[in-house]
Amino acid sequence: MDSLFSLVVFVGIILLISIRQVNQYQRGVKFQFGKFVTVVEPGWRLIVPIFQSMTKIDMRVKAVDVPFQEAITKDNVSAKINAVIYYKVADASKAVLEVENFWFAVSQLAQTTMRNVIGQMELDDLLANREVAANKIRTIVDSATDQWGIKVESVELKDIVLPDDMQRVIARQAEAEREKRAVIIKASGEVLAAENIAKAAGILSNAPGALHLRTLSTINDLSSDQSNTVIFAVPLEILRAFERMGK
Repeated sequence: MDSLFSLVVFVGIILLISIRQVNQYQRGVKFQFGKFVTVVEPGWRLIVPIFQSMTKIDMRVKAVDVPFQEAITKDNVSAKINAVIYYKVADASKAVLEVENFWFAVSQLAQTTMRNVIGQMELDDLLANREVAANKIRTIVDSATDQWGIKVESVELKDIVLPDDMQRVIARQAEAEREKRAVIIKASGEVLAAENIAKAAGILSNAPGALHLRTLSTINDLSSDQSNTVIFAVPLEILRAFERMGK
């Protein structure tokens, strides 16, 4: 009787220590005698000690910071760039069987890829098209990590740090560009004003008496301010016009 009770207790203990919980966001890679058996889905699972083992893999999206990397652009400008990579495990068995420390491998691969991609772009293109550079990095890293069961969701370039002398050059270029736009806008305004003046002159010259009426209107506007003393050389034609109006 005692031996039977001891056996029941022993079996109960074995069952308790054999139960493994796999959470909803995890998958379990199960081994038996050191050989891969299957990928375990979420829930309570029985893993027999000594004979079997299981490695849990988090399937959620992870963010990996890529530290500053110094790279030389295509036009020989030194720049420091850092980034963040968002990835997740798509195949738990590959992530365990094909690579050791997949998170470290992804980070190292991203660093070398980022330097290579930056080296293929000119500085102006890099600054104006950060998303293009990020997409190139994502495509290359995603393709390389596919054999590890990794899916790269996105890559974001965070900071692009340039040497101080290059920052001053870019600032001068931006200032020159603003001055250029201001000159173009001013010139366009002057051209438009000249065209309007020419049109007005043509209308006044073709309409009899229009020029005289315009002159009288200007005199009336100026005379409304009593603090001003204005002396005009009035053309003879205007005086004659007044005489005719008086008659």
